[in-house]
Amino acid sequence: MDSPKLPIHLRITQAVHDRSGHDRSGHLRADDGWVEKAWTDETTRVLVVAGNRVEPSGETGVRWRTPADSPEGIRLLLGDTAEGARFAVLTGREEAGESWRDLRGLFPAMLADTTETSFLMHAIGLAEWHRATRFCSRCGGALEPRAAGHELACAEGHLTFPRTDPAVIMLVTSGEPGSAEERCLLGNHTRWPAPNFSTLAGFVEPGESLEDAVRREVAEEVGVRVGQVDYFGNQPWPLPASLMLGFFARASSTDIHVDEDEIREARWFTRAELAAVAESGQIKLPSGISISRSLVEAWYGGELPGSW
Repeated sequence: MDSPKLPIHLRITQAVHDRSGHDRSGHLRADDGWVEKAWTDETTRVLVVAGNRVEPSGETGVRWRTPADSPEGIRLLLGDTAEGARFAVLTGREEAGESWRDLRGLFPAMLADTTETSFLMHAIGLAEWHRATRFCSRCGGALEPRAAGHELACAEGHLTFPRTDPAVIMLVTSGEPGSAEERCLLGNHTRWPAPNFSTLAGFVEPGESLEDAVRREVAEEVGVRVGQVDYFGNQPWPLPASLMLGFFARASSTDIHVDEDEIREARWFTRAELAAVAESGQIKLPSGISISRSLVEAWYGGELPGSW
């Protein structure tokens, strides 16, 4: 089998560190003079976010406008590039046209350009935060944006910052590593159509280590006990505010008892079985943009057909 291409979450990270990648320029957010000057620069480009939708451009991108061609709304400084500053403007959902897409509808475009994907994730994450955060948690007062959209402040001077909720996502395996008999565990969530299978996942609880969160979630959802837990990678997932932390987990028991609340069905698959059911369409795996797909294909040792 061919080795899988570099997972998308790693390609995005790599692009951020490149000179032409996503420099967030956090030190400039509070510099109102620089921000205003950048907004009027002819090289500046703006991504309009209407609710949680953006305007596609062609088949593999999103539309970047000039500031003069952008509607009124909350301005977010996404960062600076060698070609000019990048902003987003947040407007109401009613501004979206029929062809505008949400994040899931942009998966093919996100695969085409990792730098653009990073800007998009940044913009959608902040859009979700602004949508959900209207009042100060300390005094109940209304909030106004500051620091180029990366802080919210009430009249009392209390500051509110974007939050990120850590979630673990794990591929559980059993059997001799690398052998033909080694199996992976995939589940079908109660909210998904029957053919859609994925890795297990769940949020980290207060005071809990990441490894213990993996063990707890697997036990709760499918009744399988986990011993060794190894870190794989991570992926921002701004729907609405998660950071997905990926792991491989070694099962110390294999009997499945689904909770029937979150997981409808869970099954063990050898590599040969997984390839067969994916090829036939009996099950569908998550799209290539997801860290779940990266976990599965890294274990499998190559690309698999089909997606949902």
